[in-house]
Amino acid sequence: MKERLRQLVRYGSVSAISTTISLSVLGILVAGRVMPAGWANVVATAAGTVPSFELNRRWVWNKTGRRSFAGEIVPFWALSFLGLALSTLTVTVTADWADHAAVSSLTRTLMVEGANITAFGLLWIAQFVILDRVLFQQTA
Repeated sequence: MKERLRQLVRYGSVSAISTTISLSVLGILVAGRVMPAGWANVVATAAGTVPSFELNRRWVWNKTGRRSFAGEIVPFWALSFLGLALSTLTVTVTADWADHAAVSSLTRTLMVEGANITAFGLLWIAQFVILDRVLFQQTA
């Protein structure tokens, strides 16, 4: 029980770190109108996924050694891209609505980031279970 709690705290910490990275990149790209919100979300998600994989693998599930491309990397990125698809849809719809409503740039950016957090938040618990039971399961 104590080990599981520590694992959940670490998982939450990794999520906070990767979310901070993703939202920082997303905020900069959206506020600066560097690219459309959907594409900005793709870049931001990719930026947060790399440290998320490594921190989850090493720190949360204590996996060391060679990474399995087919058994770890591909499934992890598939989960991330499922989140990306959902969040890109939500940020695109939100940005389009905000543009139509002519809200301020700050309000638009906050709305887009809120849409991103909501989409990924919905997948957070499911991802923990999949990582724990399938991807990084402990072998006896």
